[in-house]
Amino acid sequence: MADGGTALVTGGSGYIGGWCVVGLLQQGYVVRATVRDLAKEADARASIAGVVDPGNRLSFHAVTLTADAGWDAAAEGCDYVLHVASPLGVAEPKDPDVLIRPAREGARRAVAAAIKAGVKRVVLTSSVAATSKGSGGGDWTADETTWTDPDARGVSAYARSKTLAERAAWELIAEHGGATTLATVNPALVLGPVRSGDFSDSVQVVERLLTGRVPGLPRLGFNVVDVRDVADLHIRAMTAPEAAGQRFIAAAHHAWMADIAAILRARLGEAAAKVPTRKVPDLLLRLVGLFDKDLASVAPSLGHKHDFSSQKAQDLLGWRPRALEDTIVDCATSLIATGSV
Repeated sequence: MADGGTALVTGGSGYIGGWCVVGLLQQGYVVRATVRDLAKEADARASIAGVVDPGNRLSFHAVTLTADAGWDAAAEGCDYVLHVASPLGVAEPKDPDVLIRPAREGARRAVAAAIKAGVKRVVLTSSVAATSKGSGGGDWTADETTWTDPDARGVSAYARSKTLAERAAWELIAEHGGATTLATVNPALVLGPVRSGDFSDSVQVVERLLTGRVPGLPRLGFNVVDVRDVADLHIRAMTAPEAAGQRFIAAAHHAWMADIAAILRARLGEAAAKVPTRKVPDLLLRLVGLFDKDLASVAPSLGHKHDFSSQKAQDLLGWRPRALEDTIVDCATSLIATGSV
């Protein structure tokens, strides 16, 4: 149990943020969680209470990424800040600033409020989208020394938003951090159990397979990490002295779409009846990509293994991700239990 420390979690009603709140409560922390609108508090509190009883150790505060109001009050008196809130975009927006502006401004506001409050450590949720070697060039494995070039051709607005937001946080700490230190957690594709029908876009990978909305299996692969393990890494990075000033990739297992589909069919039986079995030829997906910009963005990755190493988190912080099969099955069964599929 923690010794009465207080942690602020931004985006506390979200997928990763909510599991961070759960993990902190389980370890005895007092937790403040931010939401865009306090109307979300009841649902967020209920979904968290479904896993752990918060007692009187959980409160909610309203802030937005693009306005100053509420940030200083939320951070005042806190020992730690986990800045998880950030826009998540699957579809490519017409205006990249729809994602970039709130991500970068939110990072600056969260870090500035933490510095003003004198917190010990800020942990910012970045993404492996900020540690990418690009979609071309065959197979590769990236680690924390890799930074995405936000100006490179083909870089998505989401990848740019995560890269620029993380850079902004490091710059602000370098200039004004003082005794407040920063660490970042850069998750791969986050799957695992959902606590309600309101879940992250990343979970659509499993949701679409279960509902048959994916007519076939393209040769697309992802490094998959469990949301519970991502929350665990945030808390380790929050408290470990050696985590100060470090980036940590949260990645566990590379899996092709066909691998995920096979796990679902093998473990869920009839509940996986709509999971596709046929594979989609690369050429067909590329042709469809001529008319669908979202598919066009993934076409260069077809058949390539673009992977991410979490060895640093394992060596430095003792982090151990769980088995891929457990993550996929727990994600699917929770989607079924919440009526989401």
